Amino acid sequence: MSKTGKNYQASSIGDIQARGRVTLHRELSLTGSEVSINELPSGASVPFVHAHKRNEEVYIVVKGKGRFYVDGDEFEVEEGSVVRVDPAGARCITADSQSPVRYICIQTEAKSLVQFTEGDGVILENKPTWLKQAGA
Repeated sequence: MSKTGKNYQASSIGDIQARGRVTLHRELSLTGSEVSINELPSGASVPFVHAHKRNEEVYIVVKGKGRFYVDGDEFEVEEGSVVRVDPAGARCITADSQSPVRYICIQTEAKSLVQFTEGDGVILENKPTWLKQAGA
């Protein structure tokens, strides 16, 4: 599925388990962030420790469990875990020996957010069919 409109792009990433890692920067023409969806098989690790020059990262574990490393600290992560790492933080992740770990990584320039939902969102009058049918 791929669809593009005036103010959006929609796509399907397919089988993440088969692909291992999908970055969405080009796929969706992102302009303010990089998003990747990643899956490490049981016992596998990202093969390097890395940091960034300007970008912080948020890791959201959506399936499985593993271990996370930041600046020498190691700790368990599992479905529902969320980790934010400063640009300079030395980071790495590994899957548990018994289960794969699937996670989303969102990368944005540190200290660049000037507003978020409450300050940026605008409620509009137009409605999708399901809201019209619900009488909302």
